Amino acid sequence: MDVLSDVVAALRTGRPHSSRRYKYAPWGLRFADTDEAGFHVVLRGSAWLIPRDGEPVALAPGDVVFLAHGQGHSLVSSPGVPTYEVRLLPDGTWSGSPPGEPRQGCPDTVTLCGIYRLDRDRSHRLLADLPEVVHLPATVGGHRSLRAAVELLGMELEEQRPGTDAIVTSLLDTLLLYILRAWWEAERAAGRARGWAGALADPAVAAALRAIHADPARAWTVAELGVVGGLSRAAFARRFATLVGEPPLTYLTWWRMTTAGRLLRHDDLSLRQIAERTGYTSEFAFAKAFKREYGVAPGRYRRGVA
Repeated sequence: MDVLSDVVAALRTGRPHSSRRYKYAPWGLRFADTDEAGFHVVLRGSAWLIPRDGEPVALAPGDVVFLAHGQGHSLVSSPGVPTYEVRLLPDGTWSGSPPGEPRQGCPDTVTLCGIYRLDRDRSHRLLADLPEVVHLPATVGGHRSLRAAVELLGMELEEQRPGTDAIVTSLLDTLLLYILRAWWEAERAAGRARGWAGALADPAVAAALRAIHADPARAWTVAELGVVGGLSRAAFARRFATLVGEPPLTYLTWWRMTTAGRLLRHDDLSLRQIAERTGYTSEFAFAKAFKREYGVAPGRYRRGVA
């Protein structure tokens, strides 16, 4: 089981959205705090990302920035220019351009902006470990898969051909995985692999995580997971807790409940079937554990998100 793909599938909810924006200097966009994660890609020209906290980030063609925590920020042609607030509308489109903005001639900057709706109530530690701003500069030969996904996404948003809606949604899901993979690989290469970046890079912990995600219904013990990772029970438990941030069986329970919530939202399985898939011997035991975790009974939870 690919743990990174599994985690992203559990985090995401609803459809992601993206738009291609053409900007004429001077320009400035302001994004308020939000529950969504967002990204910006500079396709042409240059820009500055002004985070709410921290130093401005200069962006060159091909640069990608990812804001996992939805913190308010600005994207501007240069520091100090006036900004205009933009927001996502209920139909998935973005609010318009500032009054009087020119729309003729060659734009100074072309960007891709997009958002991912996330289940913040079940926020995974992998997401929590990300910095406020993930900046992935364009480098020769670097992050080739990420660059390819960006290029394809830009083409689809520009041309709007048959099938674009489905293709854009798939490309946005792909882009999110490439962004997270690129961050993880950069952290590992720089020797900064801590937390979940360290967990995915650690052979013993990564093997145990794959086992948990592949078969959450199994009655795993710490000793069995240690065998999977090739460590003694005590050594494995210490390493797992250090990197993941919680003991192995605590994470197992959390992942079972996260999986149950996803099944209740997206599948028509009976409660008994969901209980079996998440390691509970009876519907009653599952319902009790689910209510303790979510604060509502499984049936009520399902009706509430229908």
